[in-house]
Amino acid sequence: MGAVAPIIRVRDANLVDAGGAVHAVVTGLPRAADVVAALDARGVVASLDGGRADLIASPQTLTAAVAEVADQAAVAGFETVLRDAIAAWSGAPPDLHTAAGSLPTASRPVVMGVVNVTPDSFSDGGHHLDGSGDPALAIAAARAMLDEGADLIDVGGESTRPGADPVPAAEELRRVLPVVSALAADGAIVAIDTIKAEVARAAVEAGAVIVNDVSAGSLDPKLWPTVAELGVPYVLTHIQGTPQTMQDAPHYDDVVAEVFESLTQGLRSLGELGVPPERIVVDPGIGFGKTIEHNLALLRQIRELTSLGRPVMIGTSRKGFIGRLTGVDDPLDRLAGSLATASVAVAGGARLVRAHDVADTVRAVTLAHAVAVGPPA
Repeated sequence: MGAVAPIIRVRDANLVDAGGAVHAVVTGLPRAADVVAALDARGVVASLDGGRADLIASPQTLTAAVAEVADQAAVAGFETVLRDAIAAWSGAPPDLHTAAGSLPTASRPVVMGVVNVTPDSFSDGGHHLDGSGDPALAIAAARAMLDEGADLIDVGGESTRPGADPVPAAEELRRVLPVVSALAADGAIVAIDTIKAEVARAAVEAGAVIVNDVSAGSLDPKLWPTVAELGVPYVLTHIQGTPQTMQDAPHYDDVVAEVFESLTQGLRSLGELGVPPERIVVDPGIGFGKTIEHNLALLRQIRELTSLGRPVMIGTSRKGFIGRLTGVDDPLDRLAGSLATASVAVAGGARLVRAHDVADTVRAVTLAHAVAVGPPA
């Protein structure tokens, strides 16, 4: 077995094309202490902390320092990962292709309308599910979101709010399948929001074309193999703990580094199961085992996640940290904070945005993207 490739998170590469430095944080760097010493000898800014090498130099200088102390295979691996990370940070992610159509993530942010067919979701519990279980409310809400400009609809039948009780698969299926089937028949791009392999399979058979999993496969060992077998795009989300425990006492020494490394390992593990990177979206999991400070750090440094080379999804709509920061208790009144955080994320490079208030979100992220990269062609 070959050496494991290092994990490289680009912090800044604006000057690379002009021959300047890249600022990169490297985890798993072969003989990292020796590389840092070699860079110090060149007068390069370099440090090592907790196994992460923080380096600021031209890509050529970094590669030369690695070549001084590591074997040829390690040098080639480092050079490849560094080149790919810089290219991803500097450019746009690819489009996301689904069986129901492509999402233009290469050219603009896309908006995912959220339809929770649940009685207890934090933001809209019971709004789309009446006592009889009639799916008409949820279907109508989804169609309205599509009319407002949603690019796709995310259908969920189990709340993942902090402390939410698990829902049996049979009940989750009863809630979501009629909605998925109806929207798929309309020709909509539909994602199924689930942590269960059984639900993912049935929803895809009913017409869903994306599996959106907040657990990163940690709560059902069959989920990732099922996603690989189904051959559909997958949203890989970072979470610390479970929905029942995630907000008890979340802790990170460096939340951005740890989320990035976890997502990298997830991408590699999925690849080993046969899920290619072009079918994966990454999500840092705002609010999923994160404090307010953690959420803000991830939003502030969202651009660094783009060096994973995958479209980045963000989900802040109506979440509790917005309410705590703004003093707004009712999730339905958190529109301003939701739009602000979505805009910050898109300006930083996020290309998918989950939203309950679709029309306003489409307008906000369109403007944020235009400010960041220029008006639409």
